[in-house]
Amino acid sequence: MRSERLQFAGQNGQTLAARLDLPDDPPVGTALFAHCFTCGKDVVAASRIAAGLAARGIATLRFDFTGLGSSDGDFENTNFSSNLQDLIAAADHLRGRGMAPGLLVGHSLGGAAVLAAAASIPEARAVAVIGAPFDPGDVVHLLTAQLPEIEARGEAVVSLGGRPFTIKRQFIDDLREHHQAAAIAHLGKALLVLHSPIDAFVGIDNARQIFDAAHHPKSFIVLPGADHLLRNRADADYAAAVLAAWSSRYIGAAAPTSAPDAGVVVEETGAGRWQQLVSAGSHRFFADEPVEEGGLGSGPNPYDLLLAALGTCTSMTLRMFAEQKGWTLAKVRVALSHHKIHAQDCADCETREGKIDEITRDISLRGELDALQRARLLEMADKCPVHRTLHSEVKVRTKETSPAGAGESLPRT
Repeated sequence: MRSERLQFAGQNGQTLAARLDLPDDPPVGTALFAHCFTCGKDVVAASRIAAGLAARGIATLRFDFTGLGSSDGDFENTNFSSNLQDLIAAADHLRGRGMAPGLLVGHSLGGAAVLAAAASIPEARAVAVIGAPFDPGDVVHLLTAQLPEIEARGEAVVSLGGRPFTIKRQFIDDLREHHQAAAIAHLGKALLVLHSPIDAFVGIDNARQIFDAAHHPKSFIVLPGADHLLRNRADADYAAAVLAAWSSRYIGAAAPTSAPDAGVVVEETGAGRWQQLVSAGSHRFFADEPVEEGGLGSGPNPYDLLLAALGTCTSMTLRMFAEQKGWTLAKVRVALSHHKIHAQDCADCETREGKIDEITRDISLRGELDALQRARLLEMADKCPVHRTLHSEVKVRTKETSPAGAGESLPRT
């Protein structure tokens, strides 16, 4: 195993210290690890689990949140929300190296953080939490003795793990504002919950609540005899072995990478009934259906994406035209909706029978514009390239290609 020290910019530009543990052979996938409350990247659980994953072929990045360990910034000015932004920044750094994380692992409050941040890391197909609270606000019970002082003075010095930390009221308020039930229910990724039945800091009932709130695929593994920090090497090694075996189903196949001429690539994730991972160049995001339609609600549906294409093209076209003319256009807002209507109800349509698609586009223009300028901008909306494509003759040519990693096409039936 190789270990690489590195740095990247955090949520407010602070330099965050990290370590990337790499297998000797090319990695089969990448994991991103979030450490426990006031811990750091080198805490026993983080270092041993990262080493265990790397030994099993999974490159693992662990880092110090802002104000902790070797990272810059003041811990007293951070909160749960800033931790989420640091996590997303870490994923962005890995993505920039061509190693976007397929597995998110969080320990204790770090577990709550990866559950909350997972929606912003579309390449991640699996999430694992170890000794995690169901709600971030549950961590407040660790500060019960100091809460009156924090409420009265706005801050207090708290001893955590034998070290003093200044905790401000904004930290407490931010924790209490995050409720995880909805995020877990709409996770849209495979979930593994690991918890010790004798955890003295985060009771095992939290594991049950997380597991019950999640949809399949989900798994629950007990860590018998382990303490909250997994200080026993055997407990950390066992957790790493379970993580590697469980996650191999989800991160063994990398997310699709668009070739320069491939345009957009869409692939099923295997999470939920409809969820798709969309790759457009270096960009990754989910497409899905609403929960009421059998989906996970993790992304826009296909018609939403169509409307988004028309809306963004319209707004960009108006911005470009206004800049060319030197007009004072402060802001463009385009609201779109799609409906099926009866052809006979459309006075200006060529089709006279059956149903047709109708897109309504409402454009709001802010700025010092006279009536003629506004009318001209509305005319330009119909000249945006996507609008023209929708109104022109379009041919979609379909062919079968070999699945990724396969030498030939599947036989037709």
